[in-house]
Amino acid sequence: MLKTLIIILMLAVIVSLFSGLFFLIKDGGKTNRVVNSLAIRVTLSVLLLSVILLTLWHGDLSLHSTP
Repeated sequence: MLKTLIIILMLAVIVSLFSGLFFLIKDGGKTNRVVNSLAIRVTLSVLLLSVILLTLWHGDLSLHSTP
């Protein structure tokens, strides 16, 4: 369940990134849609980082060292 949430958040960050690029090209930076897309992307990234750190802290997600 947690891995699915992390993947969904990653995909949402990527969608927000490309929507910001689309708005930048289409509007030429004259509207606030690029800024809104950036704000959404930053919020999603902070949420993603928080979810990863909380799951690591609780032990639900673990890091594996490379051999």
